[in-house]
Amino acid sequence: MAKFLGLNRLTKLFQIIQECGGLKQTYLKLYRNDDLKIGTLVGIDKYGNKYFENPFYFYGRNRWVEFTPHVNMDYDGSQIPADWYGWMHYKTDLPPIRDGSRPKYKWLADHSENLSGTKEAYMPYTTTPPKVEAWDPSAKKQ
Repeated sequence: MAKFLGLNRLTKLFQIIQECGGLKQTYLKLYRNDDLKIGTLVGIDKYGNKYFENPFYFYGRNRWVEFTPHVNMDYDGSQIPADWYGWMHYKTDLPPIRDGSRPKYKWLADHSENLSGTKEAYMPYTTTPPKVEAWDPSAKKQ
């Protein structure tokens, strides 16, 4: 009867609000992630991203990441380190905190996010003029 009236969904909503830490935190989580989910915390990477899992949700949607709050709305998939990327995309069932198979070498470079499309992105020096130029409305016609 409770399922017929939708009370089970209402109890799930109150459970989500309680686990998020109140209405304000639930709203902020919904605003940032566009989704409200609850699950078990699997681990936290060294950048502060939190990884969750809940087998109640469909396969492919049952693992997710909540990015660290200091990135605000500028989060990107390239901010996930390679170890956690493999776990998120079901390449392995063991999260990196329990999987000791990947060697840690001191010459191994630290993870860095992809900066393509930003001002900080790498742009090689060239003396070749571009074949296509952007339109400048203030330029005079020739």
